[in-house]
Amino acid sequence: MKIAILGTRGIPNNYGGFEQFAENISQEFTKNGHQVFVYNPIFHPFKPPKYKDVNIIRKFHPEKTIGASANIIYDFLCLKDAKRKKFDIILECGYGSAAFSFLLVNTKRCNIITNMDGMEWHRTKWSNFAKGIIQRAEKIAVKKSKKIVADNICIKDYFRSRYRVHAHFIPYGAIINKEYDENILEKYNLKQNSYHLIIARIEPENNIEAIIKGIQNSNLSDEILIIGNTNTKHGKYICNKYNTDNIIYKESIFDFNELTNLRYFSKAYFHGHSIGGTNPSLLEAMASECFIFSHNNIYNKSVLDENAVYFKNSKELTNQLDDFDNLIKQKKTFIDKNLTKIEKKYSWSLIAKQYEELFNKIL
Repeated sequence: MKIAILGTRGIPNNYGGFEQFAENISQEFTKNGHQVFVYNPIFHPFKPPKYKDVNIIRKFHPEKTIGASANIIYDFLCLKDAKRKKFDIILECGYGSAAFSFLLVNTKRCNIITNMDGMEWHRTKWSNFAKGIIQRAEKIAVKKSKKIVADNICIKDYFRSRYRVHAHFIPYGAIINKEYDENILEKYNLKQNSYHLIIARIEPENNIEAIIKGIQNSNLSDEILIIGNTNTKHGKYICNKYNTDNIIYKESIFDFNELTNLRYFSKAYFHGHSIGGTNPSLLEAMASECFIFSHNNIYNKSVLDENAVYFKNSKELTNQLDDFDNLIKQKKTFIDKNLTKIEKKYSWSLIAKQYEELFNKIL
């Protein structure tokens, strides 16, 4: 098949979840003999025409000129070009800005599969007007896509209930690392099993503040390493309010080996995401043998089952951490079950096969 992947900030990943998805799934497709093209914005630092065996198509993206609204122009140019190139499959990552391109480009003869991501319009950062626009985009994507993909079973149920459509459940994947290097911790002045770890965009729905308060109010006095974007409005608020010696803030890190080791050697990993589907960072924490404390919601529980310690708010988290010596006894059981789940349900090779089965049904 000749496959195009649209809707990301390009590969190799320098941004987030969809970029990590595009980087990994594209390589699995090429291993299986397909010709794959990933669209990159013009400002992406990777300039060669190929990344490993994946073809790169660079397109204009005026983000530096007009900001976030530039995504609409970028997605339109990518879709228009993909239609002209007559790909067998066009895989759209997300719908927020891409959906409006579906109205501007005649997509009747395009096999567009849209990965619908999470519940984007639930995010607190959006105004009511913006939420209305995003809901409209969601409706357009459902109507105009040949098929839609939900990365979490709860998201699949949502689309069945709201739109009476069948979304294909295909989650994200993760890679289990076999070797770890404690020396990597020296770069961050950390020691094994002496710090708590949070990796997330610093937004209200990711409950960073609740996690910090929960840890600080507990009997534990370990350092807290927070890896995320601190230059946002909420990021600046968190940094200013919680500016103590035991909290270390680091801007986003995209070195996969470093992240894997930081996860593996942490005392506990905290996942506060409360909106959306199967979060890539959660799968990577499972694959890196983390002892996970997770926000208690249907999305996270559908991934972790009972193999994590759950909390709803900072008070619950404090109570859990005050009982840490007892909870740690479950660590090996949690880790073993999470690793088995990654192998049997969330491996990239398995995810690629599920997408290929869907592509073949369409073709």
